[in-house]
Amino acid sequence: MGSDAQKHESAHPATLGKDDPAFIQIDGLEKSYRSRDGGIVRALGPVSINIRKREFLTVVGPSGCGKSTLLKLLAGLIERSEGSIRMNGKEIQGPQLDIGVVFQSPVLLPWRTAIENVTLPAEIHNTLDRKASNDRGLALLSMVGLSDFHGKYPNELSGGMQQRVAIARALMHEPSTLLMDEPFGALDAMTRENMNVEIRRLWAEAGKTIIFVTHSIPEAVFLGTRVLVLSSRPGQVAEIVDVDLDKRRTLDIVTSDVFGNYTRRIRRHFNSNGAIE
Repeated sequence: MGSDAQKHESAHPATLGKDDPAFIQIDGLEKSYRSRDGGIVRALGPVSINIRKREFLTVVGPSGCGKSTLLKLLAGLIERSEGSIRMNGKEIQGPQLDIGVVFQSPVLLPWRTAIENVTLPAEIHNTLDRKASNDRGLALLSMVGLSDFHGKYPNELSGGMQQRVAIARALMHEPSTLLMDEPFGALDAMTRENMNVEIRRLWAEAGKTIIFVTHSIPEAVFLGTRVLVLSSRPGQVAEIVDVDLDKRRTLDIVTSDVFGNYTRRIRRHFNSNGAIE
């Protein structure tokens, strides 16, 4: 490993110092399923990690290791088998408005315009009146660069634009935390790169805690303040890598030696079976 990467290593950043209090505490988290033959299949864990407020944690690991399961557990969409998840000291029990979720597919309603898709959560939960909801929706579309497309339907938008609408929708209730499950996986390479730059900008502007699942090691390094590397199923913590790169990252950084050192450091966990591209 090159000297540039070595000087950025830490022993194990899962335990935070007193100056970095934990915002989300995951302790001994496990998820198991019952198979058709009656056996028990452990899909994830045990996983323990503390996540800082306003950090950008990316998650990589081989297919089937439980990355998406981890996000569903954090979102309160499925029940855990063992362990605990606390946010701001409170146990996560079921879905909550303080956590926004963005999936790989935008899942937009085709009969609703962009602004109508963004404001849908406010309608469902009846948390804002129509004017306040519309005003916030327009502000969010402006934040993601779509202020001129608020009246367009999903079939009039590109894949990248649709995903931006989905991100704006996830931010409708001003959640402190945004969970993103391979949101750019279906995009072409150029659009995906541009979206990476955009989500870094949005993270810096909005001050959210983001947990971002990806199959791409370079994407994980480019986006993250830390990278959580999961092992093969059942996914466990293989390594947690602090990423010490410029906060204002441009695509040029991917050609730097230090960036290459980070990607090689993470890839060494998967070289034997080529599980991650």
